[in-house]
Amino acid sequence: MAQKIQIVLEDDLDGSEASQTVTFGLDGTTYEIDLNDAHADELREALAGYIGHARKVSGSAGRRGGRKAAAASSAGGPSASDIRAWATENGYEVPDRGRISADVRAAYDAAH
Repeated sequence: MAQKIQIVLEDDLDGSEASQTVTFGLDGTTYEIDLNDAHADELREALAGYIGHARKVSGSAGRRGGRKAAAASSAGGPSASDIRAWATENGYEVPDRGRISADVRAAYDAAH
């Protein structure tokens, strides 16, 4: 005898039918919420301004601050000197030392 199991997502905000599960993180905790398209768009728009100024991290490096996390997050990617050299060659103003802006890093990532 065949069985058919159907999973129906319910929007966690208003109980309507949800079309997607959105995953996001804050303060080292990852959250999931089932939302319809309109609510998912609202959430993404609300976070967009913050995401535009944030650094993207992955794995455990994003959970804790400090030197270890900074070293771990940069270990697999391009070096700051590589990004500075590329940025200077492509007309971006970057400091000789210190943090490279998220905009410059995003431009570097898009070019590579």
